Amino acid sequence: MSERITEAAAKPYEVAGELTLRPQYLSEYCGQTATKDNLSIYIEAAKKRGEPLDHVLFYGPPGLGKTTLAGIIANELGVDIKITSGPAIGRAGDLAAILTNLNENDVLFIDEIHRLNTAVEEVLYSAMEDYALDIVIGKGPAARSLRIDLAKFTLIGATTRAGSLSGPLRDRFGIVEKFEFYTVDEIKDILRRSAHVMNCAVDEESLTEMAKRSRGTPRIGNRLLKRVRDFSAVIGDGSINLDVTLKAMEALGVDELGLEKLDRELLTTIIKNFNGGPVGIETLASAIGEERVTLEDANEPYLVQAGLIYRTQKGRMASDLSYEHLGLKKE
Repeated sequence: MSERITEAAAKPYEVAGELTLRPQYLSEYCGQTATKDNLSIYIEAAKKRGEPLDHVLFYGPPGLGKTTLAGIIANELGVDIKITSGPAIGRAGDLAAILTNLNENDVLFIDEIHRLNTAVEEVLYSAMEDYALDIVIGKGPAARSLRIDLAKFTLIGATTRAGSLSGPLRDRFGIVEKFEFYTVDEIKDILRRSAHVMNCAVDEESLTEMAKRSRGTPRIGNRLLKRVRDFSAVIGDGSINLDVTLKAMEALGVDELGLEKLDRELLTTIIKNFNGGPVGIETLASAIGEERVTLEDANEPYLVQAGLIYRTQKGRMASDLSYEHLGLKKE
């Protein structure tokens, strides 16, 4: 699969760059208003009691600010944050090493928490509930259990697949918040702030165009802003205007709804090859020459949210908006 500019997952080379654009406090954070308002109350209450914040679970599509908000929570609480991910914790010993190095009221952020293996997850249960580690030393008849007390901490888990989380783990989170796609105005506010941080002049029309094509995802919006900035430096005077923005979007292949070539190919295949659907995802993936997981994770969430396709028990169907957007007539 070729690299897609509208892929919501972070690319390895973007991680360091994103750190400079991330807000540090709730007052700077745009969007997710209900979640932000709730967290401000929970954080203030925890600070007044002098206790750690309840364990928090964030779920929703990638690129919506779950990691950013975890960092903000630590800043608001005035504590340190340790960041890791589910796949990075391969053994119970790895988790024990992380937990025993936490200080009182610190935040532990685990991204992709649904990918923790069973053995690690079971160790996490007692750590979350009792702030203790139960470790078995030795094997066979000589084995004995050892309990290690931990500093009280807050676990913040993030997942794009809440349904893949086990029930026992999910039930141990006191605060559960869902992340929604952002509105165009919210993305504009984020891009305006990013442009200021990047010391880049940009007009309102350009902000609107980029926000409309960002698929409701701040990470994609910031990625587009960086690419348009490149175009403005070469074919313009360094400032971003509507003409440069539209030329950049055409060169990148991102249309008015934020669709790329693969998105349009998917919709066209459903309409032309399968008469608008329904068509099974495996059949659709074979017809396009892509993997099923690519379509399900990278394309479908936004296409469904934008009302371009429907997911039915019989398969995927193209909506009237798809026909209109592609300029095709419904037979």
